[in-house]
Amino acid sequence: MKNRMFLGLGLAFLAVAAVVAAEGVKLEGVKCIMAASKDAKEANAVEYRGAKVFFCCQNCPKAFSKDVAKHAAKANHQLVATNQAKQIACPLSGKDLNPDTKVTVNGVDVTFCCNNCKGAVEGSKDQLEMAFGDKAFDKGFKVTK
Repeated sequence: MKNRMFLGLGLAFLAVAAVVAAEGVKLEGVKCIMAASKDAKEANAVEYRGAKVFFCCQNCPKAFSKDVAKHAAKANHQLVATNQAKQIACPLSGKDLNPDTKVTVNGVDVTFCCNNCKGAVEGSKDQLEMAFGDKAFDKGFKVTK
């Protein structure tokens, strides 16, 4: 009887661990924000906005730290791409999302409140900054724990 109880507890623990791992950070296909052609690695991470930004090597975090504001849009984008942040509102207006206004920006789906906001990003030469810059990120995204 005792063995069955321990076996049951062990299986329950493994199931919870699998769910937590599945919801965790995903680095497959994620590139370094400083060297876009290189894969980001879990070993080369730094804290950012209560989450982690991942780099290809140990030199990139140093360069990032020297001018975080310059690289903020890429870092914010990576937080969403790695499932550490979720969209909660339109990044331009802060209003509720309209599912019919979805656009893909650098491989990440971004939804807006209206076609005007969608069109502004679609027509921009700097979509990444418009959708993931600090102001946009603060309005439309939330880091999840």
